Amino acid sequence: MRIGKQDKPYSAISTSTSEKIFVRGRDLCDDIIGKVDFTSYFWLLVTGVEPTATQKKFADAVLAAIAEHGLVPSVVAARMTYAAAPEAFQGAVAAGLLGCGSVVLGSAEIAGKFLAEIVADGDDIDAAAERAVRRLRETKTPFPGFGHPLHADGDPRAKKLLEMAREENAAGAHIRALEAVKNAIPQVIGRPLPVNVNGAIPAVMLDVGFPLGALKGISLLARTASLIGHLQEETERPIGFVLSGKAAEAITYDGPDMK
Repeated sequence: MRIGKQDKPYSAISTSTSEKIFVRGRDLCDDIIGKVDFTSYFWLLVTGVEPTATQKKFADAVLAAIAEHGLVPSVVAARMTYAAAPEAFQGAVAAGLLGCGSVVLGSAEIAGKFLAEIVADGDDIDAAAERAVRRLRETKTPFPGFGHPLHADGDPRAKKLLEMAREENAAGAHIRALEAVKNAIPQVIGRPLPVNVNGAIPAVMLDVGFPLGALKGISLLARTASLIGHLQEETERPIGFVLSGKAAEAITYDGPDMK
């Protein structure tokens, strides 16, 4: 049974012969291994071209910024899974990644689409941003890329990335849109909200030329590195069952009376 379009059966990422492996047109052994750092290789895999020095710098920066933030849900899920199934390291990593959605970690993608729509809306970014903020307010939709339960005075990671962008003259239309949204929010809801890292990441990365459709991949790649670190620690200093036990202690049963 045919499902979906099947008239363009091509891929331009990789191919091989009996003696050679080619990735994006480069000889893997002669042109990449030992010569291209992993961040540049990631950019090449995603876009088909190697990054400029500026693009590499910001890809490095955002990967470092989003990789680790303590015992967040993705880490807790991974460590508890590993405690229950220590033979399935890959399953524990997958458990951590599967929960990366619209609230935690995956919100950079949503914020990126939000900013891109504002940029595409017209030349007056301030007016476009205010309209976008009012639309979200009317539907009681959270403002993507804004607010943080801990960093109420501003996410330090976001501040650093935006500071870097200005210092490197890399700030463009998407950072401008982010700032316009930040300015519009108090006018609409009566109070400010800080930019969080998932607002800064898409603004910075879109301005340096990273594709919108692959934004979530940045967070997934970065958090994978962190999960591997946590799982290695779990093998030496296990807390997976501690986390499980504390969860049970924290929740009070309020179902039907037990007889």
